[in-house]
Amino acid sequence: MKKNLTLLALLFVFVLSACQAPAAIAEIEAPASTLPAAPTLEAAAQTSTQSEQVNIEYAKNFTLEYEDGYKLLTVTLPWMGASEAQKYALVPKGTEPKADLGGALVIFTPIESFVSLSTTYLPFLEQIDELPSLAAVDSADYIYNADVRLWVANGIVEAVGSGPGVNVEKLIELAPDVIMTSASGSPDWDTHPVLEQAGLPVVINSDYLEQDPLGRAEWSKFIAAFYDKEVEAGRIFDAVAARYENAKALTAGQAAKPTVFVNTAYEGTWYMPGAESYPAILLRDAGADYLWNDLEGSGAMPIDFEVVVDRAKDADYWINVGFASDLASLAAMDSRYAEFTAYQEGKVYNNNARVNEMGGTDYFESGLANPDVVLMDLIKIFYPNLAAGHDFFYYRQLQ
Repeated sequence: MKKNLTLLALLFVFVLSACQAPAAIAEIEAPASTLPAAPTLEAAAQTSTQSEQVNIEYAKNFTLEYEDGYKLLTVTLPWMGASEAQKYALVPKGTEPKADLGGALVIFTPIESFVSLSTTYLPFLEQIDELPSLAAVDSADYIYNADVRLWVANGIVEAVGSGPGVNVEKLIELAPDVIMTSASGSPDWDTHPVLEQAGLPVVINSDYLEQDPLGRAEWSKFIAAFYDKEVEAGRIFDAVAARYENAKALTAGQAAKPTVFVNTAYEGTWYMPGAESYPAILLRDAGADYLWNDLEGSGAMPIDFEVVVDRAKDADYWINVGFASDLASLAAMDSRYAEFTAYQEGKVYNNNARVNEMGGTDYFESGLANPDVVLMDLIKIFYPNLAAGHDFFYYRQLQ
């Protein structure tokens, strides 16, 4: 999860998992299954040329344009309500741009050092074999990747914090080529203003504002462009997108769709994601009947507990139940949870099959880069006969 969460981002994370303030969670053993094989970077690189370019097909919040002598990355919506785009001119090392860049931040590529202030960027670095370029993270607490946690523990990768209290002095000392972070537009929460004041090369990434699962995964091209590896990242993404579309097609002809609801209550109020939100789209693509598909938009709407009971008491499935590790711990949060039919029939599933000792879940890390695997997990929940050869990776059934 992002440690530089803004109020907006906190709401976003809450929509996905109904995160609450729990005690420490014991580490859960990861399933034996592994992610499906993707095209290797070596194989992709063998066929790539300088003239090759990539298109952005699913992501709505950034563009990539190939100009004379440089690439222009534009984050069209750096945060919700932003009035201006953020532009980054990626100029080959040893050259100078031939034109006026219109105030875009110049980054000379390929970069060699990268600071990641969100766990969501890490799997994309791993995809293009650039994880060793990592110089710093905000904190290792919620990182699932064991290599990165080990590097931080051994001082190979620094932990620099986030927000206005980010360790600017350490970052100046590290002198990274790029510091990537998210933003909300609030100086009380954001990291980038103090970094910009220090003259550091900070790049805004708004992947969390994408609602289409493939749109979010396509930010792999955004990160790879700083390494001049967007063509290779594009081939890997194309394989992910193809698997996603094939999985989606499995449920397209299902007439009777199982009903499902998500999340748990927070301080007496249930926050349900709208019909155009990331979790609702995944559920729709998995062939489920999400009971709050009548909610407009992509944000979370507060719903009274009693209203949820009225609509969802007899739902077939209940997923994304926060930090619950079993049915007993779920009922311990609120005894009324045991009244739901899905609870009584054991049809409760959580996205915490892969979690570290601090509660950082891989669902919110590599899951965003592999929506095809997340989708197959969901299809296995709702239509086990259609996913007989798939083993759960991010999800687990609560016992």
